[in-house]
Amino acid sequence: MVVREPVRLRIQVRPDMGALREQVLAPGEPGYRLLSAGTHLHYALIDLQFDPCLPTDAWIDYTVALQALTDTDGPWTDWTQWAPELCYPGKSSPGFVLPSRVHSLLHGSCRKPHHAGADGLVEADRLLKRLMAQDALDVGPCPAADAPDDLPHWPSALVLTGDQVYADDVAGPMLHAIHQVIARLGLPDEPLAGGDMFGLDSAQALYRHPAGFYRRETLLPRQARNAALIEVLFGGVEKPVFTTDSAHNHLITLGEVLAMYLLVWSPALWPLINLDPPAGLDAASAALYQTERAALEDFVVGLPAVRRLFAHLPTAMIFDDHDITDDWNLSREWEEVAYGHPFSRRVIGNALVGYLINQGWGNAPDAFGAALMEQVQAGVHAPGHEAHNGLIDGLLNFGRWHYTWPTQPPLVVIDSRTHRWRSESAARKPSGLMDWEALTDLQQALKGLPAVLLVSSAPIFGVKLIEAIQRAFTWLGHPLMVDAENWMAHPGAGHAMLNVFRHPKTPQHFVVLSGDVHYSFVYDVELRGQVRGPDIWQICSSGLRNAFPPRLLDVLDLANRWLYAPRSPLNWFTRRRSMQVIPRKPEGTAHGRRLLNGSGVGLVELDAQGVPWRIRQILREGRFVGFSRRDTESRWD
Repeated sequence: MVVREPVRLRIQVRPDMGALREQVLAPGEPGYRLLSAGTHLHYALIDLQFDPCLPTDAWIDYTVALQALTDTDGPWTDWTQWAPELCYPGKSSPGFVLPSRVHSLLHGSCRKPHHAGADGLVEADRLLKRLMAQDALDVGPCPAADAPDDLPHWPSALVLTGDQVYADDVAGPMLHAIHQVIARLGLPDEPLAGGDMFGLDSAQALYRHPAGFYRRETLLPRQARNAALIEVLFGGVEKPVFTTDSAHNHLITLGEVLAMYLLVWSPALWPLINLDPPAGLDAASAALYQTERAALEDFVVGLPAVRRLFAHLPTAMIFDDHDITDDWNLSREWEEVAYGHPFSRRVIGNALVGYLINQGWGNAPDAFGAALMEQVQAGVHAPGHEAHNGLIDGLLNFGRWHYTWPTQPPLVVIDSRTHRWRSESAARKPSGLMDWEALTDLQQALKGLPAVLLVSSAPIFGVKLIEAIQRAFTWLGHPLMVDAENWMAHPGAGHAMLNVFRHPKTPQHFVVLSGDVHYSFVYDVELRGQVRGPDIWQICSSGLRNAFPPRLLDVLDLANRWLYAPRSPLNWFTRRRSMQVIPRKPEGTAHGRRLLNGSGVGLVELDAQGVPWRIRQILREGRFVGFSRRDTESRWD
């Protein structure tokens, strides 16, 4: 929770319409840490324990009230005053359910505010509203049904699998709004590391600079010694193959990162924002600004629904590259360039600080000890100074971004960004998404489990043709041109991950939830030579508010089906040739299609053994698209 001034908290819960239970907390008391990042920017980090524990499989109403710390005799204000739209029609307060078993969940990735399309989080809220209207708050398994639009029972969780924000691809109007938030909330100035290279000594100087909008890549002089750095931070402007993303407005300062999170997840500040274009834009930039403004204004309309969604569902998150910067830790060469220069090191570090505060801590508070959180407070209090630099150094070496939720089945969220298996043969080759040690730890964590929900930002079983094109560009020495990141791009990491599935004590049911690619698909995967299982479902939902270039995806989808048909000899040149991959067809799509292109959110429903019995994507206006298994098109990968 973010507040304008330090506050005391009064939290009341009422499980299953029973007795009211209340906790009143001041900053520093067990369960409540306050981080102050500006004159009017304070983060209330709340981690409460209840004795006795809250019940499972029951609706739990709750309210949160605030009291200014400077006026302990003053009034309490609750959500009805500062977020009146927070509860659903017919309910007097927000609420949640703690399920004893996961029977359904929502998942998605890649939410870019200035993409012109639906917002999957708004569609998730629309689903909850429909469930609430029908009083469908059961959390037990749903019986199979014939109608494709049958509603599930209440989702157990929302899982966000990466690119919750785009720190490296920011619309001009969003950047303009960010700078207004920085001024209004009184965020401190930040001396810029390496700023002497481009004549800017502080964040405020950057905000005033003529190149601060749409031309940030020009701030670094185009000298030979800066070429690699420009490619690392601003290479997204030259990626013609699989992305139209732009890095012209890459976030740089800590204030920009913190303000971005406030604007993408909450409607609270937007009434205070003036989106009229700043002075000094050239004609091309002014035209682009207006196009982005229209998309952004549509995005803002949905933010009350997004805040309401977050208030009702446990939400698990993990970063992917755009939460930090494009192609983050792609290769050994990338790391040497990015972390060896004070400017790029600061840019990446600031994004990591923002991720920790706004995403990482809430996933697993126990992973972030008191000493680290004190470093965070010191760093955000005086960005650009010694404590801030020390915090960044620590976070770049932090090893506990991954986590497990003790649900049934367990939700195991892996970190495929900071435990990279670096290529020893060539610095430019893509690193493996996880190194040997991390994969060994994962295998140990999975041993003996009957079923698991495994979150991997990048699909473990991806589209073969696209992976082949990525390998071709890597072989030509241009991995940055195509986002050449997939599990099979590195032989060591690819084989080690596949061995996790082959281990004799591995779970019998793997549900792999992924995102990243800007299209959605489902594969059923079976092992060759295994008497039984494990059964693997690769379920990819992407993007929440993003999409793949439609014509290009049409071509790749059809070409992949023909080139990697069941009897194609090309299947024998893959690293997954011991696995049978059975594609699913998105219902209602053209013949031959296996990939679904369109902004939305994934919905997976599980039986009592953790087996998906229905997999769907929810598109604009709540339209369900199911995925039908196509056994006749199975192939041995």
